[in-house]
Formats: sequence, structure tokens, C-alpha cells
Amino acid sequence: MRTATTIEASSDWSGTLDFVLEAEKLGLDTCWVAEAWGSDAPSVLGFLAARTDRIRLGSGIIQLGTRTPVAIAQAALTLAQLSDGRFALGLGASGPQVMQGLHGVSFDRPLSRMRETVQIIREAFAGEKISFAGKHFTVPLPGEGIRPMRLSMAPNPDIPIYLATLSPKMLELTGEIADGWLGTSFVPEGSAAYFTHLDAGLARSGRTRRDLDVCQGAEVAFAADEEALRDMVAGRKKELAFSLGGMGSASVNFYNDAYSRQGWAEVAAEVRERWQAGDRDGAAALVTDDMVLATTLIGTESMVRERLRVWRDAGVDLVRMYPAGETVDAKLENLGRALAMVSALT
Repeated sequence: MRTATTIEASSDWSGTLDFVLEAEKLGLDTCWVAEAWGSDAPSVLGFLAARTDRIRLGSGIIQLGTRTPVAIAQAALTLAQLSDGRFALGLGASGPQVMQGLHGVSFDRPLSRMRETVQIIREAFAGEKISFAGKHFTVPLPGEGIRPMRLSMAPNPDIPIYLATLSPKMLELTGEIADGWLGTSFVPEGSAAYFTHLDAGLARSGRTRRDLDVCQGAEVAFAADEEALRDMVAGRKKELAFSLGGMGSASVNFYNDAYSRQGWAEVAAEVRERWQAGDRDGAAALVTDDMVLATTLIGTESMVRERLRVWRDAGVDLVRMYPAGETVDAKLENLGRALAMVSALT
């Protein structure tokens, strides 16, 4: 099992840069850069490409609709060149609140939009003249003297494409067309909620699980004893309540759906109802200890070591860790402990 983390550059860039550079020295394999509703990913990735030597860099994720498919391909080809081939392209549909509320772009039909985006990007990666007609994109648009064009950059069809997906249909699409899966809200004991759909997509394209790089993420934090662990878990409940109730909209929340498919449907629905009604503390109080512990790498040293083994055995190829800590040094200490545990598993 390989190791990764995700960073975002909206604040404390100096500390974030120090964290990435030291994480590379510790032996971390991959650093994903998020966009969400903060800093953009390609700018940060270009900077990191110049400051790092070995670590793989990835967009985790670029959001569909914020750029044209060809603009995404241009950024990916550029970043692969700047990093000497260390770049992986991560794409995601995001959600209606970010896409419509922030970007003013319709969230309509994310499944077909994702499929068409990947098709166009692969044409650009291959160095072909880009000619595509779909439900969402027509390239080139008709006009006097308009003909298909290819990018002037050298082709690079080997750039891997990872999709960040949660819903059943999007998971099937990931298995069918992607090189990797960027997952979240993962419970190893309930992994069939994801792998059933991924495997269906893989079968459709004549592939198996070995052909898909499974990347799952979670916070990693170490508690000195059971009392400290109780306090730590309690502190995470409002964050999880936000994911279940505040991400997306009142009717569309992929995180809520994912927890529901893994055995917490009733609690997840109640959390969303209270959160949407403005009762944030009441929503957090409904989150159980098991919901926090099952989807994170939080615990005593022996607990975290065992959970990493369970994640590996469940089929996780690349574990994406978010080390807890108030300072860069504290985060690096937690990351270093976790990296040593992963190394000992192999």
C-alpha cells in the first residue's frame, strides 16, 4: 500500500509548502492538491513541481465545469511536463452548491458531462485533432473556415486520470473509464457499497480491480489513551455533521448518500434534517462514535496500525492521509508515525 496526502493553498502557504517538502523527505508517495472553493490546483501544482524532486503530484480535484475539457487537458499536459512525468489528473463533479452557487455553472447531468470530458481530454492527450459531438460539448463549434485542431504540445497519453466519485452510477463510470478512484467516506467493512459498482464498470471495459488504482482518504491522529480518544472523537462530530448535512443541498448530498449505503441511513437523514434546520449542535450530537472511527484513521497506536491493515486488505492501494495537528511539526510527526506503520505492513 502506497501513501498520499491532500493539501490546499488558501491559507498559510509558507507552512503548507514546508509540510509538502518535509513529507517528501519522509517518503510520502503522492501529494494531491485540492480546489474546493479556495485556491486553484494547477497554480499550486506548478509551484510544487519546481520545488520537489520525487513525490508524485496530482489535482485532487479539478472540478468539472470550471474549465473546458481542452483547458483541463492543457493544464495536465503542462504539469506533466513541468514535473518530469510526476503528474496525475484528478477530476470530480463537485456539487450543486459550489458549481451553481459559486461558479454559476449548471450541475445538470454530471454523469454524462464527466464521460464526455474524459473522452475529449484523452483525445487531447493522444495528440489527435480534437473532434467531438456530444450532449454537452461540441468541438469544434461550426463556423466559417473552422476545422478541428490539435494542441501544439507533445502528446502524452500516459497521464493517469483519477475520478473522485461517490454515487453508484459515477462509481460504475470510474471503473469503466478511469485509471484510478479518489474515494472518501470509506468504511472497509462496508466497502461493497463502493466496490460492487466499481467492479461492474471494470467488467464493462474488460478490466479487473488490478487495473484501477484505489485511493482512499481519512484523517490520521494518535490518542495517548482511551480518555484522549473519547475527546478526539467528540471533536470530530461537528465536522462529520457538516459533511452529512451541509455539503451539497437539502436534496443532493453525496456524502450523506455514501454513509446511508454503508449502514447509517436513518442517522444520516436525521443529521441532515437538523443541520438544514439550523440546529448544528443537535446534528453533531446525533453522530455516533462508530461513524467517526469507522471512516477515519483515528485511535491509539495499536488501533491505527490495525485499521491500516484492514484498509489494505479491503483493497486500498493508495491511502490518502490527513495528519492532525495544530502546527506543521505536529502534522509531520503524525504523518511520520503513520508512514512507518504503512511501511511495516509491506
